[in-house]
Amino acid sequence: MIIQPRTRGFICLTAHPDGALQSVKNQIEYVKSKGELKNGPKKVLVIGASTGFGLSSRIEAAFGSGAATIGVFFEKPASEGKMGTAGWYNSAAFEKEAAAAGLYAKSINGDAFSDEIKRETIELIKKDLGQVDLVVYSLASPRRTHPKTGVAYASVLKPIGEPFTNKTVDFHTGVVSDISIQPVDKDEDIDNTIAVMGGEDWKFWMEDLKNAGVLADGVKTVAYSYIGPELTFPIYRNGTIGQAKNDLEATVPVLNNLLKDLNGTSYVSVNKALVTQSSSAIPVVPLYISLLYKVMKAKGTHEGTIEQMERLFSERLYTADGVVPLDDAGRIRIDDWEMAADVQAEVAKQWNQVTTENLADISDIEGYRKDFFNLFGFEIDGIDYEKDANENVKVPSIVE
Repeated sequence: MIIQPRTRGFICLTAHPDGALQSVKNQIEYVKSKGELKNGPKKVLVIGASTGFGLSSRIEAAFGSGAATIGVFFEKPASEGKMGTAGWYNSAAFEKEAAAAGLYAKSINGDAFSDEIKRETIELIKKDLGQVDLVVYSLASPRRTHPKTGVAYASVLKPIGEPFTNKTVDFHTGVVSDISIQPVDKDEDIDNTIAVMGGEDWKFWMEDLKNAGVLADGVKTVAYSYIGPELTFPIYRNGTIGQAKNDLEATVPVLNNLLKDLNGTSYVSVNKALVTQSSSAIPVVPLYISLLYKVMKAKGTHEGTIEQMERLFSERLYTADGVVPLDDAGRIRIDDWEMAADVQAEVAKQWNQVTTENLADISDIEGYRKDFFNLFGFEIDGIDYEKDANENVKVPSIVE
């Protein structure tokens, strides 16, 4: 079938398998261009492996240090006449390229919050790898069913305490407008958001993996977070999502204690603001990212997810001397170039000036838009989108 993008708000309803394959190949080529990560991981579990930072982490581990990888995700499979999700096509592309390179790669599709998927993953590790030396936790979901209680939680994206009003942009139309978001009206919304996006499930994974004996001595585990500039604090860092991120960060000492007898360590990596399916849904953030991209591209410091993950692995997690640089709060900061004083000063200046009329001149709204469609395999250089594509692509290791 001929596959074209169809959008509804910040969601793209279609995905292109050929574009996904080329996008994965592009990331692989970037990693290979940086040379071998000599002391990198060799057996890696990535929880949330099909898109964004999780996918790039898997690519970096496999093609940067030759790691065998197991990826866990929850995606809609493709079938005859029906498209799969972007993450499904990404994972199929990754497994294809890994096999061509002689690298072990298997995937599990299902609810990573569930005990069932945890057990299935553990059995696969025992059978094929024995143990893993890196666990990447990169789940992003609006809902979670608690595996112990069966209670279903839904996260909310709201400020706390008082309404928040600021600029935002419709990146499809380029219209800049003011948006007001009412604060949460009950503590339950905050608790539910923490239950979905906090650190409890990461802890459950690490406890189950350790109890099953599938964590190697010296194991590392890393989860991803974001802080951002003060202008987004009310809706992000000081809002409901920020409370969940605080909970995630508070899980680090708990896991360090859990992993102590294995000489293991856990980290939260604060990453750069990038176009993802999640960030596209957050008011204010698309406009901020559009301005940020313009500034960082002019300075030559712009990075996508694969550049971020390559730098995370080579300059933070797996340094030559084994020392992982941390900030005063014990976090890895790979958002350092974004948060540089000169970058933030320029973005703040442009934020005060930006309107619908000058958006195209002072921001990189087109770069934002292109990155959004790239997430779904569209607007990838070298792909003819007028040609028929085979929508029925399988992930080789998944038997449906």
